[in-house]
Formats: sequence, structure tokens, C-alpha cells
Amino acid sequence: MIWVIFAVGAALSWGLYGPILAKGQVGLGNPMKALLCVGGAYFLMGILVPLFALGPSGMTGFNQTGIMNATIGGALGALGAIFIIYAFKNGGVPTYVMPLVFGGAPLINTLYSMWLNPPKESISPVMWIGMIMVPVGAALVLLYRPAH
Repeated sequence: MIWVIFAVGAALSWGLYGPILAKGQVGLGNPMKALLCVGGAYFLMGILVPLFALGPSGMTGFNQTGIMNATIGGALGALGAIFIIYAFKNGGVPTYVMPLVFGGAPLINTLYSMWLNPPKESISPVMWIGMIMVPVGAALVLLYRPAH
């Protein structure tokens, strides 16, 4: 169950991502400067950390399918950052933008994952209720957000 600790770490990281990125974007005065900083962070965390963790002996065993899918996944993550930056640039604030992102992403993830790997058993109605509750929850956060 150690994976739960890492999942909570991701939730904490991504939960703080929007507000801190928006603050940086305002401080820099240009969304492309903020994106450049995001790219620098991706380089440091996404290139240097795995190179160190893998070491010289871990640099073998790459295959085309793994490389392609992992690269597309990384590109989608970076594209998401670009979309968030432009949402902020065009008047969105973290209180509005991030509930849409984090309300919509789990739905898209679950539906795509079930399409990619169809469930072996029928899906519980409780799951479908949960799937409906996610956008309802995001809508409630947006409707009753604090004034800015």
C-alpha cells in the first residue's frame, strides 16, 4: 500500500501546482516566462532524477512502444501545463481553473482507462454515481467559490 503515499504526494503537488504557477506567472508578467520555468523544472525533475536513479546500468532495455507511450504521456502533461497557463493568461484564476481541471481529469482518465482495459465484471452502480458526483462537486466549487 506504499503506492497510496505516492498518490497523496501527487495530489499535494498538483493541488498546489495551480495557485503557485499562477502566482509565478503574475510575478514574471509573461506566461511564456512561466512556461519556461515549468520546462526547467521538468528538465531537472524529469531528466536528472531518473538519470541518477537509473545509473549507467539502467540505461538499457528501452523499447519503441514504451518510449512512444511514455513520451506521449509526458507531452500530454506538458500540454496540460500550457493550457493551464493560457487559462490563467485569459482571466482564469486557480480557484476557477483547477476545479475544472481536477474535476474533468478523473472522469476522462477513468473512461479512457476502462475503454483501454475493459473491466472483466460489470461496473457497480455506485461507481457511476461517483462519476456523476465528480463534475457535480466541481460545479459546486465553481458556483460557491470565494469572490476575488
